Amino acid sequence: MTYSADHRDARAGPCGRRRPYPGTTNGSVNVHPSQAVSRVRGNLALTALFFATFVLGSTELVIVGVLDLIAADTGVTVSAAGALVTAYALGLSIGGPVLTALTIRVQRQTLLWASMLVFLLATVAMVATASFELLLAARVVAGSLHGVFIAAAFATLGSLVPADRMGQAISVVIGGIAVSTAMGVPVGTMVGRTLGWRGSFIMIAGVGVVVLVGLLLLMPKVAANQALGLRSQARSAFAPRVLIMLAIGMLLLGGQFTVFTYITPFLLEVTGISGAQVSGFLLAYGVATAIGTFVGGWAADRDASRTLLTANVVLLLSLGLLYLTGTVPAVVAVALLAWGLVGFGLVPALQYRVATLAGPARDLAASLPASAVNAGIAAGALLGGWTLASNGLSAVVVAGLLMCLAGLPLTWLTAQWGTPSTDSGPTTNIPVGTTH
Repeated sequence: MTYSADHRDARAGPCGRRRPYPGTTNGSVNVHPSQAVSRVRGNLALTALFFATFVLGSTELVIVGVLDLIAADTGVTVSAAGALVTAYALGLSIGGPVLTALTIRVQRQTLLWASMLVFLLATVAMVATASFELLLAARVVAGSLHGVFIAAAFATLGSLVPADRMGQAISVVIGGIAVSTAMGVPVGTMVGRTLGWRGSFIMIAGVGVVVLVGLLLLMPKVAANQALGLRSQARSAFAPRVLIMLAIGMLLLGGQFTVFTYITPFLLEVTGISGAQVSGFLLAYGVATAIGTFVGGWAADRDASRTLLTANVVLLLSLGLLYLTGTVPAVVAVALLAWGLVGFGLVPALQYRVATLAGPARDLAASLPASAVNAGIAAGALLGGWTLASNGLSAVVVAGLLMCLAGLPLTWLTAQWGTPSTDSGPTTNIPVGTTH
């Protein structure tokens, strides 16, 4: 199996000419010309995936803005209602990979629309139930389907775009979630505050129905990976180098959410700005996050490992600036913008590297970065809460900075995997995807 940090270098042949990816011809998916997806069809399919992940991200996060309303309606405390956030994250982190493994031989297009359909049914169940326990169960189911949809979406990308646009295609899929954070969640929260919390989920489900139709009409048929059994795929998907990449995702996202979970009280109490100004600061951060995701996809296509290393360094500088100058609003704004640009901009590179290192198990491995990221987010939120209770808000920033610092040796290490190396056997040609 071939490992490479910089796929452009890995494809460099004599005189600097690039070789195509294994399983590709001239950098595109190796399929019969009559079966290849046209650029227009591929872009339309990517658009459908973008709006699908927008729906997924909105459903996951809008609950934060209406948590008190749900608590009052279901007769639980706000802290108990917070379990709804945890339930979704656990479903995504654990249920997503399990469902992906169980459906590994299902045609990817079928899996996409089927998982979106059941996801929407779970969302409707949230609206229909008056029981907190059933609402909790519906969130676990929705989170699990979120995970399997993301994995299936990434598995189709090799059939939609040429290999040298893979990072950008990954950023489109992830971009739907980033834009949902910047736009979908605030709008959904406003609807929930006006029409009741169920109104938020009804609106999201309505958009989801349109997205489901788009998936049915626009997605090409993509065969599942039949080359390896589940055991063989698991062996490649959980190889040491893949696990190192997942550890990077956990540390870098965990470090960010150690701080971000408590960024509002930090801005209010340490920076000393008003509540209205906090909204402006967070909106700027959200917009920077959305832009950074797409820039990160572009950067991943050029050098995924260098993108991760650069993002790690910028995160350290941004959090360090936040700690040292947290009382200066203008400098804090700059730190948040820089943080936003790289914070999720590193995710396309992370996803790209995991798929590359997993080789023939890329379909199974596609669900793992989301699991690692959500595990890191959960751990970061817990670390931030513990640090806040014992040492205060400024110490929370230090804790997040140290978590990101722990990731730096790993991002540096993976950046050294710059040339292909062959394991004991010959290099395996790995098709990116197969269309029908």
